[in-house]
Amino acid sequence: MPRNVSRQACATLLVVASCVGLAACRQDMHDNPRYEPLEYSAFFGDARASRTPVPGTVARGMLREDDHLYTGKVGGQLTNVFPMPVTAEVVERGRERFDVFCSPCHGRTGEGDGMVVQRGFRMPPSFHEERLRSAPVGYFFDVMTNGFGAMQDYAAQVPVADRWAIAAYLRALQLSRHATIDDVPADRRAALNQPAGAPAGQEP
Repeated sequence: MPRNVSRQACATLLVVASCVGLAACRQDMHDNPRYEPLEYSAFFGDARASRTPVPGTVARGMLREDDHLYTGKVGGQLTNVFPMPVTAEVVERGRERFDVFCSPCHGRTGEGDGMVVQRGFRMPPSFHEERLRSAPVGYFFDVMTNGFGAMQDYAAQVPVADRWAIAAYLRALQLSRHATIDDVPADRRAALNQPAGAPAGQEP
């Protein structure tokens, strides 16, 4: 009997200790001593915990001093100059991002015959029509940033540098349809008539 009483007493003490421990751990830790967004505050006169930013405050990473880079415009006009050197790496990055974000509508070649268009979505214009071939590169950046017509903006999905890279690849796509022998460097022209894989300068 004493052994049973002892076990029962131990069980009771364990339950009591657990309850006390849990109560001690709480100490209102579920309500951290900080203000949540839009929370009431008795400290400020307007009772708002969220304060109005100091005039001129710019959030980290949101400084947009370079209009050319962030808007595609110079002096308020769409520019035809890239804000960075256009290298093979930039064009390749643009091709990759184009295939991911643009080709579903515009197609891999820019004709406007992407997969969603083949399934009934509104067909966008071809990048190879004269109006878009003559458009400044800043126009393509602006459309990607702000959207146009049925096209939504891609500012949230595509970073600034990638938007410029896509614009560079678009220009390469357009040039590829109208390139001439004069556009090929003189030291590479001999390779144009060679079969694939043949060494440069070897007669076919």
